[in-house]
Amino acid sequence: MSELQKDITVRTLAKMKKNNQKIVMITAYDTLMAQWAEKAGCPMILVGDSMGNTVLGYKNTIPVSLEESLILTAAVCRGREHAFVVGDMPFMSYQISDAEAIRNAGRYIKETGANAIKLEGGAGVAHTIKALVNASIPVMAHIGLMPQSVLKDGGYHIHGKDDKEAEQIKKDALAVQEAGAFSVVLEGIPADLSKEISEMLDIFTIGIAAGPDCDGQVQVITDVLSMGGAFIPKHAKVYAEIGKIATEALQQYCKEVEEGIFPK
Repeated sequence: MSELQKDITVRTLAKMKKNNQKIVMITAYDTLMAQWAEKAGCPMILVGDSMGNTVLGYKNTIPVSLEESLILTAAVCRGREHAFVVGDMPFMSYQISDAEAIRNAGRYIKETGANAIKLEGGAGVAHTIKALVNASIPVMAHIGLMPQSVLKDGGYHIHGKDDKEAEQIKKDALAVQEAGAFSVVLEGIPADLSKEISEMLDIFTIGIAAGPDCDGQVQVITDVLSMGGAFIPKHAKVYAEIGKIATEALQQYCKEVEEGIFPK
């Protein structure tokens, strides 16, 4: 893909699904990462609450605060020119009440420049999605494996492997579409289930660890660039080992300073 030449909107993305064009989404957490994504031609950037694991040093996504998410989302928006940016609402920023969800989601739109927000949940948060959409805030839903539910679920595992759970995920997909979400992330579900959901929905699906048949895919930038940390998920593909390159470069810098080679 080449660098984006025009603004990506919800209409652009809906048209891509209609035309059977695969939609690329990548996470980013700062201005520089956003510039990389923009120049690469990624139409969508998610400022994921995965920032908890990747750049903030938390064990999981749960400790991420609204203020931390807003700061990084604003930084990403300053680095993009045409890409569609989605701010990922952190744990307990939308669950308390629809009014609080609108207030917090509105901050992403007004203060950061994000184009939309994402929240986790299916039928159980349909009323919140509807309230946000009625407040003119575009919503991306997220069902299947939901990282903010890691404590309730007892860890990370594939969802929808049995018929009952698969049926509920399909109901969740229809519920968020009916509530007005413009898209839904399908995470950690069997490939045949994600294919079925993608074909039955009018809105587009974005998959992660959900097989190849979603309307698009999202990956975590620190995984695909191997920027650091020992753990790379099975569903991720490493395209460059940036962490290794950076470490070797810094080792050379340290050596040259210690030996008086730099500066000259």
